[in-house]
Amino acid sequence: MRYRLGLGALVGVLAFSAAGCGGGSDSGGSAKGNKDVSGSISVMGIWAGKEQASFQAVIDGFNAQYPNVTVKYRSGGDNLAPILSTAVEGGNPPDIAAIGQPGLMADFAKKGAIKPIANLRQKVVDAFGEAVADAGAIDGKQYAVMYKGSNKSTVWYNVASFDEAGVKPPETWDDLNKVRDTLLAAGITPYSVGVDVGWPITDMFENVYIRTAGAEKYDQLAKHEIPWTDQSVKDALKIMQDVVGKSDYMAGGTSAALQTDMPTAVAKVLTDKPDAAMAMFGDFAPVNPQAGFEAETGYNVFTFPSIDGSKPSVVGGGDLFVKFKDTPAADAFLEYLTTVDAAEIWAKRGGFSSPHKDLDVNVYPDEITRTVAGALAEAAKENNFRFDMSDLQPSAFGGTPGQGLFKAFTDFVAKPQDIDGITKQMEADAAKAFK
Repeated sequence: MRYRLGLGALVGVLAFSAAGCGGGSDSGGSAKGNKDVSGSISVMGIWAGKEQASFQAVIDGFNAQYPNVTVKYRSGGDNLAPILSTAVEGGNPPDIAAIGQPGLMADFAKKGAIKPIANLRQKVVDAFGEAVADAGAIDGKQYAVMYKGSNKSTVWYNVASFDEAGVKPPETWDDLNKVRDTLLAAGITPYSVGVDVGWPITDMFENVYIRTAGAEKYDQLAKHEIPWTDQSVKDALKIMQDVVGKSDYMAGGTSAALQTDMPTAVAKVLTDKPDAAMAMFGDFAPVNPQAGFEAETGYNVFTFPSIDGSKPSVVGGGDLFVKFKDTPAADAFLEYLTTVDAAEIWAKRGGFSSPHKDLDVNVYPDEITRTVAGALAEAAKENNFRFDMSDLQPSAFGGTPGQGLFKAFTDFVAKPQDIDGITKQMEADAAKAFK
């Protein structure tokens, strides 16, 4: 997620500070049982509306086990990051916050603002696997629990368009290209691409890159241990030309794709009068399909295809719960988030994907969620999950519209043949940001 600091954020900061969100005291000592843990903790996250109600249900589940702990939740919405940064600078952060950017977590850790949770590392690994656990670790120290995840290795498609062309969801990239060509021959535009400010194309790249270069190089590139001019990056961009390399592949052509945001791009597929057959976006894509346009019968999803025999991998995001203050109550809450019980509460309500290895996917309320969330959990189990690479970068390089990766991938869609020039600019921007 990307954030903007505006009047709403400043109002949120004032309200948060006025509320006095400091941590409550615990009775002290090590807890002998659930009732021995007491105190008050404040929690902040992005969730509002239905999502806040679902998270409150999770809090209620915690309170059923820890009746002497009071949990107060506040929503920071899309301005959570600047609200937290301002609260930290003012010396009054919440006890716990759920943040979506490992880069921001690393910034807080560097400042000493968040506390390590080394005592929970093994529980986090047991629940989510090492790859997911590592998304919440910095320099070998565990700082976060990734309770809620997202699967960005998904492709959404219009069922009627596939039926009209006589094609089925592909499992390999070669088959995906065959589907693309068959759709074109049937007079159907294959892809709806929304460049937005650039981040959707970073997601596409990350999925291609991990399948062509492998997880080890993915990790190296994320840390800038290899340059963006590396041949592996150029190879991935070359493969991406199969989607954005020709104007005819995209609804409205290249010029339209460059001016289209993600929701609009998805809407062109999830409708009974589609402009394109497929959209490559994460599991958050079908938030607002056309009224009456149903999942499974109207639209469906398939896993991002394998490339040259690559093993299944999931690139995704997640909400990383970190603690700003050390209290037994905060520790108890974070430990609770590693349990199947905590995952199951929100999973049953919908709008949620858990990376928990032991959660039964049958608790999800619909087949599509079972598919995408099940793939996320399976990737966690096999340690084939990787966090969204752009969120791992310094913000100036990986998360700012108009510069860094966002601009580079926008330029790539505009001029997909200029791979050498674009990778040189990527490397120059990366070197500056990491310096």
